[in-house]
Amino acid sequence: MFTINKRIARVGMVLAVAAMAGCSSPPTYPPAPTQTGSYDWNYLVGPGDSVQVFVWRNPEVSGSFPVRPDGKMTMNLVEDIQASGKTPSQLARDIEKALAKYIQEPIVTVIVAGGIGPFDQQIRVVGEAAKPQALNYREKMSLVDLMIAVGGLTDFAAGNKAYILRTVDGKQERLGVRLEDLLKGGDVSANVAMRPGDVLVVPESLF
Repeated sequence: MFTINKRIARVGMVLAVAAMAGCSSPPTYPPAPTQTGSYDWNYLVGPGDSVQVFVWRNPEVSGSFPVRPDGKMTMNLVEDIQASGKTPSQLARDIEKALAKYIQEPIVTVIVAGGIGPFDQQIRVVGEAAKPQALNYREKMSLVDLMIAVGGLTDFAAGNKAYILRTVDGKQERLGVRLEDLLKGGDVSANVAMRPGDVLVVPESLF
């Protein structure tokens, strides 16, 4: 009998500690903005992209060329040109300069197929998401778009304690988001705008 009472007391103590932990104030972060405002974004070529190069009146030089893991690409007449980190227009101008050694006044157009982009522009989801992964940023991507892509939350997620790691002016910020209110409560005010390079962290619920 004494042993049973001792076990009951021990269980009661554990529940009391858990309750106290649940009542303690979790870390709070300023809320993420719902709009990006005047945020300007241009797609940058990244490793793994397929780049279609059209050289006017020179089809033998044109073609589709992959961007290697080192960020460079090789095309007809041009070897090891830096592609990663440039807009398609910037890459086209660089290709024109390189081709000018062989073609008089080349006119180049670059189109990116696949759209993987550089790593620092990808959005990452870590923690208690159904399918944590890195995703390509798309213009005007929102938090709900991101959660659809990763399949929502696990049963162990503390959705309203999630936060976004975002670099602004060289400094990293933590911005709070309310995933449970958004996904389970349908609160559209919790649908915030994402930015390239964001990291969404979804912590695990304690109980």
